[in-house]
Amino acid sequence: MIEDNKENYGEVNSEHTNYEDLLLEIQKFEFATVDLNLFLDTHPDNQRALNDYNMYTVELSKLKKEYRLKFGPLANFGSAPSMSPWQWVETPWPWEV
Repeated sequence: MIEDNKENYGEVNSEHTNYEDLLLEIQKFEFATVDLNLFLDTHPDNQRALNDYNMYTVELSKLKKEYRLKFGPLANFGSAPSMSPWQWVETPWPWEV
C-alpha cells in the first residue's frame, strides 16, 4: 500500500517550516491511518495493511511531535504537556487554517 501510494500520502519531511504544510501532512497521515484501521477491521490477517498501519502511525506521531514543538498543541487538553505561557491561545487553532 505505501509503495503504491507514496505520491498520494507524501513522505515525512523533518524540515517543515510552514504551518499549513505541516498541518496538511498530519491530515494526510491521519486519513491514511483511519482508512487502514477500517480496512483492518474487516481484514485482520492482512499483514501488509498491518505493516503500513504501524509505519503510518509512527510517522504520524513524529509529525505531531514536530508540529507541537514548532507551533504549539494540536488539541487543548490531554495530548501533551504545555509549556509556559499557555500555548493553546498563542497560534491559530488547527481548524482556523
